[in-house]
Parts: sequence; structure tokens; C-alpha cells
Amino acid sequence: MTGSLVEVALREIAHGRTGDKGDRSNVSIIPYAPDAYEQIAEQVTADRMQAAFAHRGASKVVRYDLPVLGAFNFVLDDVLQGGVNGSLNLDGHGKSLSFVALSVTVTVPESVVENARAARQADRSA
Repeated sequence: MTGSLVEVALREIAHGRTGDKGDRSNVSIIPYAPDAYEQIAEQVTADRMQAAFAHRGASKVVRYDLPVLGAFNFVLDDVLQGGVNGSLNLDGHGKSLSFVALSVTVTVPESVVENARAARQADRSA
């Protein structure tokens, strides 16, 4: 990896998906390009993700590394304010929680950001 280091929001180098069950949500983080995987593995810990969701009351976060898929899955407990049946929150399912996760910042070489942009562009062209 080459280039100077830059701090970017995770959304610059990865995308996310969410799911939910009761008051538990899972947030998957999928790098756009393979060289971002190690950067995310080193910097986006369960503790950092729990801090990002502290305002939602996350009591526990577990990170599952999925190297064969090139992704990560974070399971967040008590983050949906009771879940779809128990919350007055407009997003009781937590579908938008990936946006919170993708706001976590990482420090990466510029080449990681460039490779992510190239991968996104290639996806648009396909």
C-alpha cells in the first residue's frame, strides 16, 4: 500500500448491510476493495463499534471476521430500543443503522481510498 495516510469515514472504503431480530441488530461491513480488509480488521473493533452505538444503548457488540467473504459482521445487543414491536422509534427494524457504522473513521493509505473508488466505479459500469 502506497501513499500518505488519510483519515476517512468507513463509507469511503466499505459499504454495509443490516438485519435485526428483536432488540439485536447485525451490521455487516464489506470493503469495496480487498486491500481495505486488513485496515478495517485492525481499526474497527467491537469496542469502537459499541462506542459508535452508545447513544442507542448498545450493551454488547461482538465482531465476527469473515475473511473468505472479505467482510465483517457486528452483532449489537439492545440497540433497537425494544425492537420493532416494542419501540416508538420510526426505524424499529434498524435498517438505517449501517449509516451509523459507516461513519466510524479509519486511517488508511491513500491507495486504499483510490482502490475503493475504482471498485465502486467498476461496479457502476458493469
